[in-house]
Amino acid sequence: MADETPEQRLAALGLVLPPVPKPLGSYVPWRREGDMIWTSGQGPRRPDGVPVAGKVPTQIGVEEAYGHARSVGLGLLAAAAEAAGGLGRLRCVKVLGMVNAMPDFGDHPKVINGCSDLFVAVLGENGKHARSAVGFVSLPNQIPVEIEAIFRVVD
Repeated sequence: MADETPEQRLAALGLVLPPVPKPLGSYVPWRREGDMIWTSGQGPRRPDGVPVAGKVPTQIGVEEAYGHARSVGLGLLAAAAEAAGGLGRLRCVKVLGMVNAMPDFGDHPKVINGCSDLFVAVLGENGKHARSAVGFVSLPNQIPVEIEAIFRVVD
């Protein structure tokens, strides 16, 4: 498995990188400065492009929110791979995961693990990263999670 490329790991998971999401405002999906890439925050969308809405855990359970964080991670990988010229050139440095949660909710890390676990599954050691997982009273369009990441381009 260590010899597999990130693209091979992605395929083994039955996943493909989606198109890089188009910004919903006055920003770009990613910014590269030297060997560093910052991705804009992304949230989960249905196949028709409509944002998924719901508060964790009352409207969306932790397992479902984990899945949404995983799908957001796939979009972040697409953006970063576009900026770097391929998945094999990425090392994740930092993830910020935001959860649209009830005030008494405390399992934010379990939700954001959806993204973190995906990064490690696809990028291997280069997917391990520093992270913050925090709760918010609301997120844009009432999405359940928003995640952004910082990557370093490696050769």
